Amino acid sequence: MTEKVMTVNCPTCKKAVEWKPESVHRPFCSDRCRLIDLGEWASESHRIAGEPAMDELSSDLLEQLPRG
Repeated sequence: MTEKVMTVNCPTCKKAVEWKPESVHRPFCSDRCRLIDLGEWASESHRIAGEPAMDELSSDLLEQLPRG
């Protein structure tokens, strides 16, 4: 009996990707698509909805604390 391999769509280009250990970039189809996604998170094009963990005032107060 053959085991069915789960397939997911690459989050970047939507190409089908087999979810198995040999698919080293999963859920992405390639390193290129993985890096594109990382860049979108870094530029804040992707965001998780919700309230910020820290507002600007708290952030400013933390910057004023002595470091040591």
